[in-house]
Amino acid sequence: MNQFKSLLVIVVFVLAAAGMLMSGCARPGSKPDAALVPDQCVSPKNLDQDIAPEAQLEALTCSFKTYEGVETLHMKVAVKNISAKPQRFRVNIFLDNGKAAGGLIPTSLTKGLVAPGQSASFEYPFLQMTEKPKEVLLRITTSEP
Repeated sequence: MNQFKSLLVIVVFVLAAAGMLMSGCARPGSKPDAALVPDQCVSPKNLDQDIAPEAQLEALTCSFKTYEGVETLHMKVAVKNISAKPQRFRVNIFLDNGKAAGGLIPTSLTKGLVAPGQSASFEYPFLQMTEKPKEVLLRITTSEP
């Protein structure tokens, strides 16, 4: 009977070790590395857009990356110039929790404006955001250089 208990302990130990090996380093609350796979930020019904007639939104994607030592939400906005002249765009992103970010595309004029038919993008960090927003207001206007 003593051999049976020893064998049972060994089998339980091996099964527990196999279970931990198969589960890897997963822990409750962990999330996959979203920085490798950007995806849609919000559903189209929760995205309110106010876009200038000269601009076309090509992409709005989210990912989580380290910014100033903290894992935080980043939104990448890609804009296409659909006008007949070069443009510079002002982007404003407002989240449902009151946070906001924005800037100019292109950020600098050293390489010129966004040419007709061309696209440009920029990635905006949202400090202390560890989850995707439920609603987003995206405003894209033209800006005089």
